[in-house]
Amino acid sequence: MTGAIWNLLLGLAWVLLSGDFTGLNLLVGLVFGYLSLVLLEPQLDSLKGYPARIPRLIRFVGFFLKELVQANLRVGFDILTPPWHMKPGVIAMPLTARTEMEITMVANLISLTPGTLSLDVSDDRKVLYIHAMFLDDEEELRRNLKEMEHRALELFR
Repeated sequence: MTGAIWNLLLGLAWVLLSGDFTGLNLLVGLVFGYLSLVLLEPQLDSLKGYPARIPRLIRFVGFFLKELVQANLRVGFDILTPPWHMKPGVIAMPLTARTEMEITMVANLISLTPGTLSLDVSDDRKVLYIHAMFLDDEEELRRNLKEMEHRALELFR
C-alpha cells in the first residue's frame, strides 16, 4: 500500500510542478512515478513487491472485463431468444480466500458478474454458496469461479 501512496504523491507532484492540471498529465505523472519506484525498489524495503502488482492489476482488469462481457452476452442472448436456456441452481465453492477482506472481494466480484450471485459464506469461512443462472456444467462454472478467485487473490497477497 505504501508504494501506491508514493506513486500517487509522485503523480500529483508531477501535475503541480508542470502546471498542467489535466487527466492525461496526471496519467503521465503516475507512469513516471511508477518507473521511479521500480528503480527505488531494491533500496527500500517498504516497496518490496510493488512493481509486480501493477501488471497483475492490469491483467486482472482485462480478465474481469472479458468475463463481464461474456456473461452479459450470455444473459442477453437468453433474454432475447424465446425459449429460455437457463438452468438455475446453487453450488458450493470451496474458498482459498481466508481473510474477511479477501472473502468479501471474491464474493462481490462473483456477484458483479451477470448470471451469478453470492448467497452466503459457511460459518467456518471455507465455502461460498453461489446461485448461478446457467448451471449446465457445474465443474466448468466452479473452475471459472476459482480462476477469478485466484486472480483476485494475486492482487492482495
